Amino acid sequence: MTEAPDPERRPRCAFVAVIGAPNAGKSTLVNRIVGTKVSIVSPKVQTTRTRVRGIAMVGETQLVFIDTPGIFLPKRRLERAMVAAAWEGAADAEDVVLLVDAHTGLRPDVAIILDGIRRSGRKALLALNKIDLIRREKLLELTAALDAENLFTDVFMISAETGDGVGDLVSFLAARAPEGPWMFPEDEVSDMPVRLLAAEITREKAFFQLQQELPYSIAVVTETWEDYQDGSVRIDQTILVQRDNQRAIVLGKGGSRIKSIGQSARTELERLLDRRVHLFLHVKVHEKWLEQRSHYSEWSLDFDA
Repeated sequence: MTEAPDPERRPRCAFVAVIGAPNAGKSTLVNRIVGTKVSIVSPKVQTTRTRVRGIAMVGETQLVFIDTPGIFLPKRRLERAMVAAAWEGAADAEDVVLLVDAHTGLRPDVAIILDGIRRSGRKALLALNKIDLIRREKLLELTAALDAENLFTDVFMISAETGDGVGDLVSFLAARAPEGPWMFPEDEVSDMPVRLLAAEITREKAFFQLQQELPYSIAVVTETWEDYQDGSVRIDQTILVQRDNQRAIVLGKGGSRIKSIGQSARTELERLLDRRVHLFLHVKVHEKWLEQRSHYSEWSLDFDA
């Protein structure tokens, strides 16, 4: 924890949980607010698996945004753990922002979240995202329907992709943050361990490359991290799949697919780490990786949720 700032500066700090259905745009919003990538994004649902904290400074106010996994009706162990993490993130925060994809509207997952907020007994902020993809009359209808739930103190209309309206949301949150010391150094943007962030970047690139070819149940583990004297770093990672045919898909013909994934991940890692990266990827079949407790611990998920 950083030293408390000068009391004359009257610092403020607040934790803000961003919750929503899968693919509502939570990670895109947090990345935009923070100003750099702290959480991965992809067209696949349920991309975010754990709570990711992104830290933003607004004057003398530190806002710690908790990007949570998408909330839906879980069926498997990993899904149950992810949904539990999302609700735990909301319970630990001063403010909760429900992000709703205005384009898809009141889908069943949103109804599940509304029920959860109601049961918690607290109010939330509503942020309607992707407003550039919906006609004004439809947006107003959706706003009225959600406002009628009587669960929200304030409503914001934003586009996390373009940034429209995001500044108003951030300013509002900063203005209501309680006085108190900052919880992280002023120049820190995330508390995610760099080894885990590197694994998440590779997982994101695999999702983009593989699209619908590979199921959502893929994992990336950073096995070794070696800093070289010239300032560069060697990173060895293993991509875990559940079947031999999935391994073949990840490798691609003559290793072309995994080479492409590696090149894309390496480029992003070099930009984020501001250093040369030597990235080596391996693919391993592990049928039971979804039932391995150690992976849940690495992602700060409750194996027994």
